[in-house]
Amino acid sequence: MSQKAAALKFVILLGFVSLCADATYEGARSITGAYLEVLGANGTVVGLVAGFGELIGYGFRLVIGYLSDKTGKYWGITTLGYILNTAVVPFLALAGRWEVAAGLMMAERTGKAVRTPPRDALLSHGVSQIGSGFGFGLHEAMDQTGAVMGPLAVAAMVYFQGEYRNAFTVLIVPAVLGLIVLLVLQFLYPNPSDFEVETVANEGEKLPSIFWIYLGAVAIIAAGYADFPLIAFHFQKGEIASGQTIPLFYAWAMGVDAVAALIFGYFFDKIGISILIIAAFVSSLFAPLVFFGDARFALLGMAFWGIGMGAQESILKAAVAGMVPKNKRATAYGIFSTGYGLSWFLGSALMGILYDHSIILLVVFSSLTQLLAIPFFVWVKLQADKSIISSPDMQVSD
Repeated sequence: MSQKAAALKFVILLGFVSLCADATYEGARSITGAYLEVLGANGTVVGLVAGFGELIGYGFRLVIGYLSDKTGKYWGITTLGYILNTAVVPFLALAGRWEVAAGLMMAERTGKAVRTPPRDALLSHGVSQIGSGFGFGLHEAMDQTGAVMGPLAVAAMVYFQGEYRNAFTVLIVPAVLGLIVLLVLQFLYPNPSDFEVETVANEGEKLPSIFWIYLGAVAIIAAGYADFPLIAFHFQKGEIASGQTIPLFYAWAMGVDAVAALIFGYFFDKIGISILIIAAFVSSLFAPLVFFGDARFALLGMAFWGIGMGAQESILKAAVAGMVPKNKRATAYGIFSTGYGLSWFLGSALMGILYDHSIILLVVFSSLTQLLAIPFFVWVKLQADKSIISSPDMQVSD
C-alpha cells in the first residue's frame, strides 16, 4: 500500500472514531439546554454552563498539548481523553438537579480537552499526504456524521419514551464502538508521524508570529458564536420547537456542518485562508434568523450556524497545521484551542446575560463579531510569510 493510500486509510479510521464519539456527546448536547430548563435553570445559567463547558473543553488543552509534545505519548493521552469524553454521558439520565447535570457536562468537556490536541497532532501527520484542507475537511465530515446520528437517535428516544432521561442511555453504544476502533487504530499505525511530508516548517524552537495574529482573528469569531444549548433554550422557552423536534434542528445543523467542511476544505487547498472570509460572512447571518424568526427561519438560521461550525472545525485547524513546526504541533493546537475556548466562554456568558435582558443586543453582538473578524483574516492573508509554508497543500494565503 502506498504512503498516500495508507494515510487516507488512517484519516478515515480516525474519522470513524470521532464519528462514534460525536454521536455520543453531540447526541447528549442536542438536549442538554432543554434538559437544564426542565431541571429549573434559567437563561443565564444555561449560558454560563455552556460557556464554562467550552472554557474547560478548550482551555485545558493548553496543558495537554504541551504534555503531548513533551512526553510523545500521543496515543495514550488521546485514548484517556476519549474514555472520559464518552463515559459520563449516560449518567446524565440520573441527574435530578441542574447542578448535577452541569457537573457531568463539565466532565464530558474535560475529556474532550484531553483527547483533542494529541488527536489533532496525529491527524496532521496523515493529512500531510492528502492535502490538509481535504484531510481535515474529511475528518470533520465524518465527525459531523456522528453529530447527526446521535441527535437523531436521541430525538427518536424522546419521541417514543416521552422524556429526556432515557435518551441518554442509548448513547453508550457508539461510545463503546469508537473505543474499540481506536485501540485497533493504535495497533495498525503506532507512528503516524512517518506520514509527514518534509517541509521547512517541520522543526523549530518557537511558534511563528503569523500564528499569533491568526489566533486573534479566530478568537473574535469564537466570542460571537452562540452555543447550541442557549439556542435550544430559546427554542424551548419561545415554543419555536418542541422537546421532540429540538434535536432535529441540531441534527440538521450538523449535517450542514459535514457538507460545509468538505467544501471549505477543498477550497482551502485551492485558495488558502481567503475561504474563511466567506465563512465568516455567512455565519454572521445565523443569529437574527435563529433568535428573531419562527421555526422556518430558525431552520435556515441553523443551516448558516452549521456552515460556520464546519469551517471552524476543519479549515481553522488545517491552517494551523501549515503554520507551525511538526515538533510543536500539539502545543500549537493546545494554545489555539485555549484562545478559542476562552473567547467562546466569555462570549457565551455574555450572550446568556444578554438573552435575559435583550435578545436584540444578543443578535447584534453575535453578528457584528463575525463581521469584525473579516478584516483580520484579510490582514493575516496579506501578512503571511510564504517562506513558512513551502507545500501548496498547507498554504495560508493565496
